[in-house]
Formats: sequence, C-alpha cells, structure tokens
Amino acid sequence: MELFLDTSDVDAIAELCELYNVAGVTTNPTIVTKSGKPFDQLMAEIVDVLDPGQKLFAQVVSTDFDGIMEEARRITSLRAENTYVKIPVTRIGMRAIKACKAEGLGVLATAIYAPNQAFMAALNGADYLAPYVNRMCNLGDGIGQVLQLQQMLDVQGVDSKVIAASFKNVQQVNELIAGGIEAVTIPVDVAYNMIDNPSTPIAVDEFTANWEKAYGTTAL
Repeated sequence: MELFLDTSDVDAIAELCELYNVAGVTTNPTIVTKSGKPFDQLMAEIVDVLDPGQKLFAQVVSTDFDGIMEEARRITSLRAENTYVKIPVTRIGMRAIKACKAEGLGVLATAIYAPNQAFMAALNGADYLAPYVNRMCNLGDGIGQVLQLQQMLDVQGVDSKVIAASFKNVQQVNELIAGGIEAVTIPVDVAYNMIDNPSTPIAVDEFTANWEKAYGTTAL
C-alpha cells in the first residue's frame, strides 16, 4: 500500500512526511497554479523535501502529441529517479503513454472516469492509473467502478497500479483501502483527517488529569 500526498504545499508535505510513511507527491496543473510559484521553482522545492526513494508526479499541459512528449521528457528529467509524467487518457494521450513507455519513461495515466479507460492505458504500459474517485462518485458508483478496475487488473495479471485520486473525505479512502486498492493520493485536509478525531485528545486529557491527580506530575 502506497500513500501519496496530492498537493503543492511544500510545508505541509514536509510535516506530513514526518507524520506518515509517505510514498511521494502528486501534482497537476491546477495544484501547481494554486501554489503561486513558477513550475520549475515549485518542483525544485518539492524535490528538496522528498527523499530520493519518494516518488514525484507532474502533469503535462500541452494537448498535442509532440508537446506532450516534449513536456514528458522535461518532467522525467527533473531528477535521476522516481519521477513520473502524468498524461490524461485522451486519444492523443493514449498514444503518448505508449510512446513514453517505449522511451522508458515513468507514466501515470490520469483524468480517468471509467475502468475501461484505465485498463486500456494499462495495456499501453502506464505504471500508475489515477481514477478520479469523488468525481466518479458524483456521476454514479465511483467506489464500485474503481474496485472493478482493480479486479480487471488482477484477473488479467496486469502490473499497472491503481493510485486512486480526487478524494473529498476519509470514508472514500477507507472503502478503497478495504477493497484492496494498492495506492491512494490524498489532499492535505484528508491526510490530517485520517488521524484527527475529536475524541482522542479528550481521552488524552483525561489520562493526564488522572495521572496528575494521583502523582502531582504530567510526565512519567
């Protein structure tokens, strides 16, 4: 199971990497623009925070084949290893995914709204497949479709890994983890909500108060 952070907030990335075993960071054009920083500056800052073993994902902006390929090479050259280009599963994008894998580049197929789209990208060699969970839920049974995708990959023995994306709440994450999804990428608020529960600090305060009452100290 791999846990990724879907954000451009460098400070949050650093803090959450201390809290969790984070496998890496995913970004997209919208996430990058929200940072208010130039692309190259932001990527350099994220790389500085990540360990070499953690993965970095950045998405192409161009929509024509030659542009996608040029940006794919640029993105995957940001550092020596564990850097992947994100390519939407349009017709041109599918062609580019196939071409990128022929060049040995790491690829994440993105903007996936149906299991069949993802499966075809997997057949083209995509390393990761990113279905948009919450958006799919808004259109129907998003959770069920993502789990169906995982089943399709398992039954056919395809190595591509689902990295479920576009989450709005913890329950969506829970359901997919319980269903056997191998990777999720979650925004900062959901990442914190995975452990934050108002009952936990109440219990801690009770333990501390009882200890202090008995022993006159708040430490062991």
